[in-house]
Amino acid sequence: MSTQERPFDACIFDLDGTLANTLASIAGFGNETLAAYGLPALPVERYKTLVGNGANVLMDRMLQAVGASFSPEKRREFRQEYDRRYESDPLKLVEPYPGIPALLQQLKEQGMKLGVLSNKPDNMARAIVQALFGALPDQAHGQREGVPTKPDPTAVLAMAADLGVRPDRVLYVGDSGVDMATGKNAGMHPCGVLWGFREEEELREQGAEFLVATAQELFQVATRT
Repeated sequence: MSTQERPFDACIFDLDGTLANTLASIAGFGNETLAAYGLPALPVERYKTLVGNGANVLMDRMLQAVGASFSPEKRREFRQEYDRRYESDPLKLVEPYPGIPALLQQLKEQGMKLGVLSNKPDNMARAIVQALFGALPDQAHGQREGVPTKPDPTAVLAMAADLGVRPDRVLYVGDSGVDMATGKNAGMHPCGVLWGFREEEELREQGAEFLVATAQELFQVATRT
């Protein structure tokens, strides 16, 4: 298929809840960190609504959910404790969603550029992407110092530029309203996956142009087959 026939030149993906099921992992490290401060654990499913805006926001939401009030210094220590635990085993309880590795391979064979952009800390995002998907993505980044988190479009626009593609030729794929807003803010085409952490209604409300229930449906949207 030529680039003229193909609707998109690149797919840029969210990571958590989109390419990889990291919920049990995040919840496990989150609850370990809460326990280290004598605080109660949260149900794993609760983390679906806590994640998505970066680790700092996750910490604040966790503490709020258990009714804890920390000073800024203690809050920083709490984040450091979480990071220490997460960095010790970032692949714990993490697995790709069904069909995702094959999807990335198929898109690559179609000549598409592939990127991964997460609000997860950069070192953790890159470690997980490398372990699960190897060299299939052309670029992978998480949250970096001095770069605004999604839904600000700065990071995703920079990635598109590095990939050599126009924003309007990018399918931005994610599982949350944050992701749909990111794609929309960047002038890209937001595609919501229905197997992730958030509900279809949220994806629609935040501007999903496409909704897919399987990796094969995503391939069809990306390649118009």
